[in-house]
Formats: sequence, structure tokens, C-alpha cells
Amino acid sequence: MEGFIDTLRSRFKMATLSARIIYINIAVFVVLRLIGITGFLFGFDASSIISYVELPSSPIKFLYQPWTIITYMFAHYDILHILFNMLWMWWFGQLFLQFFSPRQLTGLYFVGGIGGGLLYMLAYNLLPVFAWQQGLLLGASASIIAIVVATAVYAPDYKVGLLFFGSVSIKWIAIVTIFLDFLSITSANAGGHISHIGGAIVGLAFTLSLRRGFDITAWFNAIIDFIVNTWRRITGSGNNFSIGSAHRRKRRRQPTPPPPPPTGSDMSPEDERILDEILRKIKMSGYSALTEDEKERLFNVSRKKN
Repeated sequence: MEGFIDTLRSRFKMATLSARIIYINIAVFVVLRLIGITGFLFGFDASSIISYVELPSSPIKFLYQPWTIITYMFAHYDILHILFNMLWMWWFGQLFLQFFSPRQLTGLYFVGGIGGGLLYMLAYNLLPVFAWQQGLLLGASASIIAIVVATAVYAPDYKVGLLFFGSVSIKWIAIVTIFLDFLSITSANAGGHISHIGGAIVGLAFTLSLRRGFDITAWFNAIIDFIVNTWRRITGSGNNFSIGSAHRRKRRRQPTPPPPPPTGSDMSPEDERILDEILRKIKMSGYSALTEDEKERLFNVSRKKN
């Protein structure tokens, strides 16, 4: 058993950031299911325990459980729910990292989940259809849809192969996903689909704000860095920490594949070379590492591409 735990710990340390998020979701899922099975066998209400990681729609209950704005986005209880969410996370997490840094992936996962959770709470407390109703939200869907939309807005014509459909631009995957969420608002899981839309709004805002030189995930990453660095200073456990920093150092030693060449644009070979260089820098160090001249060149080349 000890060897098995050591193996899991080693694989977690070696995994990419998107894979680590998946591992954490799976671990929480296993714990919640074990709690549910234990409650079933011994005759106690396990849902009262599980509710401590679910996001309540009631602002009063949220004041007593503020941590749920974070924990809910790592919690799943249904097998199909976590299966589909983690497949999306793996697929689009890898696509996202072709254009952005691991640090931004972490930040957007959290900020997208927070945005989805806040819209969920607003809907339950402001819309007449939810009057006198209370709900509990769990699942990583809002966080993952934020990543999906951010990637699709940044590289809308990037094509992926889909079974039965062939090569499809990721913008259509994002559009169809959001459209289905709108259509599903009248379903029994109305609150969940509203939270998905909240995540999509955050993903859109992330990419649009980056084009103007502002990273909406920076504040969250700064908070996490402060907490971790403060803890390490108190415990004397090592050097300062930055989300995704170790992973970026590892990636710098590996050749970075250039992004797929744009199609149907007015870009010259020189424009493509400039775009490739700037995207590589963004991938390794984040948008904020660009100089003002590089930001202007990226904007000018992107206009030719579009």
C-alpha cells in the first residue's frame, strides 16, 4: 500500500498542470463516493457531509461555508459527470497550453469556476423562477467551459478531428456547447447550466482582456502565491513558490512546437515567424512578459490573421 501511494505521489509531481487538476478531481470523487457508500451501509445521511463541499444557492448558507466557492469545482458524485468533465479537461487543457501558460490555466480554472458559481447564486436569488427554491452546485463544468471558450476565442479556426464529423474548428465546438446550455436552462439542472454560462463569460473575458494587455487571472494567482509563500516562510520549507513555475522550467528545456499556421489570412511568412516567436514567449512566460513593442506587433499581426 505504501508503494502504491508513493507511485501516485511521484506521478502527481511529474504530471502536467492539467493532469494534476484531473487527479485532484478524481481523488475528491473517490472520497465523496466512499462517504456515500459508508452512509448507505451504516444508515446515516451522507448528503449532510457532502454538502460541506457543495456551493449553496443561499447567501446566508454561503456565509457559513465560504470555502465552497472553491471546493465545489473539484467535487463530483455521478460517474458520468466526472467522466465527461475530465475528458473535456484533458482535451482542451492540452489545447489551452499550446497558446497560454500553465499559470494561466490554473488561474482560469479557478476564476472560471468562481464566475460560474457567482452567476448561479445570482440567478437563484434574483430570477422569479427560482423563488422559494434552494439548490446546491457541484462539478468542474463552469471551470472547464471557461477554458474551452478562452481557447476557442483565441484560436477559433484551430481544427480538431471528431468522430463522425471529421475536422471541425473549435469555435463551433464552443458555440454548440453554449447553445445547448441555453436550451437546457428549462431542464431540472437549470442552475447548473446557468453556471456553465457564467464560466463561458469568464473564458470570453479572459481572452478579450489579454488582447488589451490585462490578465484577469493575475489577481487569483497572486493570492495563491502569497498564501503559499507565507506558509513556506513560516514553516521554513523552501524557496518562494509560483503557480506553474516548476512546470514552466521543465517545459523550457524541451522544444516548443509552433502553433498551427493560420489559414485563409493575409499573413506573410515574416508575419507568421513573428507570431510564432511571440506565441512561444506567451506560452512559456505568460502575456504579461511581453514588451509593449511585442504586444503591438502581436496585435497588428493578429489583425492580418483575422
